[in-house]
Amino acid sequence: MFVNLILHPIKPENMMTQILANLRKSLSSPVIIMLLSLLLISLAWQFIPHPAVVVAVGLLPLGIVFVLHFPFQMVMLFVVFSFFRLHEVFQPLYPLKIPLLLSLASLGALIWHIGLTKKIKPYWTRELTWMSVFFVLVVFGVFMASNRPIAIAYFKGIYWKIAIMTFAIAWLTRTGKDFLFSARLITFSGICVGLTALYNKANNLEMVEETRVTIGRSIGSVLGDPNDLALVLMFPAAFALALVLNKQLGRGTRFIGLIGAPVLFMAIIATQSRGGLLGILTVFGIFAYRRIQNKALFFILGSVAAVLLYAVAGISGRASGGAAEEGIDASAMGRLYAWEAAFGMAVHNPLTGVGLDNFYSNYYFYSPHWDGLNHAVHSTWFGVLAETGFLGLIVFIGIIGCLTLSALRTQSILEKRASAGEAIPPAVIAVSQAVFAGLLGTIVSATFLTQGFTWPIYILAALIVAVGNWVKFNLHNE
Repeated sequence: MFVNLILHPIKPENMMTQILANLRKSLSSPVIIMLLSLLLISLAWQFIPHPAVVVAVGLLPLGIVFVLHFPFQMVMLFVVFSFFRLHEVFQPLYPLKIPLLLSLASLGALIWHIGLTKKIKPYWTRELTWMSVFFVLVVFGVFMASNRPIAIAYFKGIYWKIAIMTFAIAWLTRTGKDFLFSARLITFSGICVGLTALYNKANNLEMVEETRVTIGRSIGSVLGDPNDLALVLMFPAAFALALVLNKQLGRGTRFIGLIGAPVLFMAIIATQSRGGLLGILTVFGIFAYRRIQNKALFFILGSVAAVLLYAVAGISGRASGGAAEEGIDASAMGRLYAWEAAFGMAVHNPLTGVGLDNFYSNYYFYSPHWDGLNHAVHSTWFGVLAETGFLGLIVFIGIIGCLTLSALRTQSILEKRASAGEAIPPAVIAVSQAVFAGLLGTIVSATFLTQGFTWPIYILAALIVAVGNWVKFNLHNE
């Protein structure tokens, strides 16, 4: 490089540009890449003196290329591992830190393609505006929380990932193949969790209250609560039904749905969660309502199904909330006390609430009935009210309303265009149906399940935005 400068002198103002250009060429040479690889191996060996280090460093470039080439797949894998807790369902995977590795891969791919290659082009919608406002309120509430360390811990551990991945899913889900991959992956992950729940039920493992199934309760998993497990199982049920009922999808895809629908249904029954049962009834009911022409017959069949499902689930035999308890059962009274405490928290902190994940630690100070234990709120609406105040609840309801209208409108457009003969990827139609049914199921089950700051609503929101954006740019809507 310096010999060239002597033989072919250049103007001083261009000298630095020439030096940098020659330096970039030198750094791209195989020799430099080899030297950097050897340096990396040497540094890694100082901390981990193991032969596997050489193999890992050798495979690292291939891994980076794979991650950058499949950013959407990386994001979806991170989401299903974080939401379905697959590393806790299959406990041998737990020490591998797969969610952490997938989070690093996802964030790296997003930064690369949004900031450098510009292959991912962010866009904005009304739904994302509503959600951004809510995210800002939550962040502000973290700093104003009554127990700031708890709020910061939950935000750092879970919620910031949910916020970022909401936008990532919306922006990355762009083609029919993307929608198909997400529907298959969500359904397959649900099947894995459902089969594990049924195995635990059959072998009387990880049970709570003697009759209610859980997963990973012994290791402190989120799925160790039957209500949270029911929520996780309910989410993929809508996708499984959508895969089964869309005949244009391939046999393999429909087969996944055919396996998933009964497995998820039976697993939810095994949790004996009232919120889960209401949610799954809603999901099945949405699909049935659109296919049964006689609406009177639909409501009759729905009423009979609800009674039979309550009996089959064995809720009356539960240790808490069962028929053995007179009057309003202990489970229902516990919820009423918790909801009253949530309202008191919002009255005392109307603009910010008590802060993210702070309901449990504040229960003692606001509950009218103290039995020696803090309790969860067991309601999405009251949970949001308690932890973000009245302002946060208003924005959250605005999000739900905006998403519902958007999902209904998008689904109607897709079905009309498909019936008119337009070529629409069947996976797009299936996902539009799944997210609409899943959202309504979430709204209904929200009375008994705490999901205001967990994955389901945000994944549904991202896919609703993605389907709406696909319709906007592919069907030329006015």
